[in-house]
Formats: sequence, structure tokens, C-alpha cells
Amino acid sequence: MDKSGIIVGTVVGSVSVFIIFLALFMISDETTRQMQEQINENEIKIQDQINEINNIILTKPKALSLIEIFEKAEPGVVRVNIQRNQTENESGGGVGSGFVFDNQGHIITNAHVIKDATKTVVTFLDGRSYNAEIVGIDEYTDIGVIKVNADLKLLHPLSLGDSSNLQVGEPITAIGNPFGLSGSMTSGIISQMGRLLPSNSGYSIPDVIQTDAAINPGNSGGPLLNMRGEIVGINTAIQSSTGEFTGVGFAIPSQTVVKIVPTLIRDGEYKHPWIGISGTDIDLEMAHVIGLENTLGFLIITVVEKSPASDAGLIGSNKTIKVEGREYSIGGDVIVSVDGIDVRKIDDILIHLQREKAVGDEMVLEVLRDSRTTNVTIILQERPNQ
Repeated sequence: MDKSGIIVGTVVGSVSVFIIFLALFMISDETTRQMQEQINENEIKIQDQINEINNIILTKPKALSLIEIFEKAEPGVVRVNIQRNQTENESGGGVGSGFVFDNQGHIITNAHVIKDATKTVVTFLDGRSYNAEIVGIDEYTDIGVIKVNADLKLLHPLSLGDSSNLQVGEPITAIGNPFGLSGSMTSGIISQMGRLLPSNSGYSIPDVIQTDAAINPGNSGGPLLNMRGEIVGINTAIQSSTGEFTGVGFAIPSQTVVKIVPTLIRDGEYKHPWIGISGTDIDLEMAHVIGLENTLGFLIITVVEKSPASDAGLIGSNKTIKVEGREYSIGGDVIVSVDGIDVRKIDDILIHLQREKAVGDEMVLEVLRDSRTTNVTIILQERPNQ
């Protein structure tokens, strides 16, 4: 064998090994660089997350004690005395509560507190009283706005919180004038959300807060506050057979206040959207009778003539049948969703109207008709007086 060939082969082999080692060194160095970049990126992300958490901790209002809440809110809570023309069944006077809404002297209370009042007097914390004018009333949400020309130093507007963030079990507190006892405070929890509250207007009030904080006559119109001292509702009614608190009170949510009050201040009234139907929630027996697989949905029994529902072609029940001694209306459309939101009962439809819709808006109903689902688009009109 040629020795030169061996030498050449050895040299070539050595060069190959050197190249391999060099490549490995280069790969290792590149990997290390990439790993270091990844570590740096992760450190930046972690620091950003820490900064975000710190910002949340620093900017989120802290929970206050009941004493702190009362001291913060009391200057903005007022007593509302009214006079009415005396009737055989009622005296000519009454007392309620309210709270300062803005620096222009607008006071929020309940519509039922000031309705038909011939004279309204607002008394502030320091005892000074002012005659008030009625700016606007909305009986459908039981919200009323009055205005006083008071000393600016007396006007302490209370902050509105977001009632949509409330949770069942969350502690809250109410301030008002129960039985005329000015500046009284009670506390409790949120018992439930989204209640439907019957009213004298002929239409139920949707999306109402239920609480076990003691509410009595005279509390009406006063604020319901969260533990940051923000208003999350207006105390409006109790459920009682005696006329006094028995553990169940109701408040109009602050999100309704935000939607309704500016229009009341501007126009003196608020125009509510309306569908024009009546019916019944689907229960277990009804589901069996009309052949439904579950108890979700709302059966339309009556469609009001010349209503949005009538214009859109919704169908009410056209016959009744008797099963085991009970009569059932059948043949009407069953609403199973509104704008893509499932309907368990009529409350879901009314809450959606209250929160999201206005006169002139479109709303898409998914209805079950003759065992088939179809979409019906309606144009919402102004709710007529009952």
C-alpha cells in the first residue's frame, strides 16, 4: 500500500474530526445563546406579571369596614319627606330616602316615594332642608329623580359600583331612614340576583337584587352599598305579609340606574322597549303535554295586536287541552333563545330587554314551532301604558 495514501487519509480523517468538533462547538454555542434569550424573555414576562399584579393590588379599592362605609356614605344620603293630597285610606305625608347623584343637586330615590307628591323636601345630614322639584319618574324601574338648589358644600355624590359583578353571598349594607329614623344602617348579604319584582305599573321590574339586609318603610330610595362603599342598588321593596321586614328585601341594580337616570334628567321619562306577548314558563307537565325534551323556554299564549310580536308573525296558543284535570294552552311558539342567549323562563327575556335593548332595536328570537326551530326578528317598540 502506498504510504502517502495512508498519510493523506490520516490527515483527511483528522480534518474531518476537527470539522465535526468545530460544528459541535458552534451548535452548542448557538443553543446556549438561544437558551439565554429564552431565559431573558421569561424573566421579562415574569416581571410584567408581577408589575400587573402589583398594579391591581394598588389600584383596586380595598374593602372597608362598616364604620368606614357609613362615614364615607352618610353625607351623601338624604331624607325625603313628601306631601300628597290626603285620601280616605292614606295620610297626606310620607318619608323615604335618597342619595346625591351629582354636583348639580340631582337626588335619586324611588318613583313610588315621590309619585303624586304635591311637595317634596330633602333634608341633608346637617339638618338643613330644601324644597325639591321632581325631574323625572320611571315607574317601570321604580326610579325617581328630584333636584334641589342646595349649598354646593352639602352635595356629596356617592360613587356608583357595577352591580353586574355582584355575587350571591357577597356582603352589602343599606343606609336610609326606616320608620323616619334618619341615617340608619343595616347589613347583610346578596341573597340572589335577577329577581322579577311585581309592581303597580302593570309590568314586573326585571333584574332585581335580593338581599337579607333589613329594609323597612322609609328605607325606600336609599342606597345599597358594597364593601368598597360603592352604590350597587336602590332599596325599593320588601316581601312581607305584615308590612315590615321579614328577611327578604329588593333593590334596583346600579346598572339600571346608569341606564335610566341620565335619560330621566334629560327628558323626564324613559321609553322602555316592548315585545307584546304573554305566556307561561315551561314546567315539567307542560313539557310532557307539548312533547318537549326539557323544561326550558317560554310558551307564548297571547300576542297583542299591532305589537312588535304581532308585526313579526309570532304565534300564540290557539287551543287548550285538559290533562288529569288541568287545562293547558298549546299551539303557540316556544321562545328558546333571544339574541343567542338561552331562555329558561320569562325572566331571561325581560332581563335582556332591560340590560341591552332600547326602543327601535332589533331582537332575534329563536322559537320552536311545529317541532321545528326558526328565527324571528322583531323591531322593538315603546311599551304602552297599562
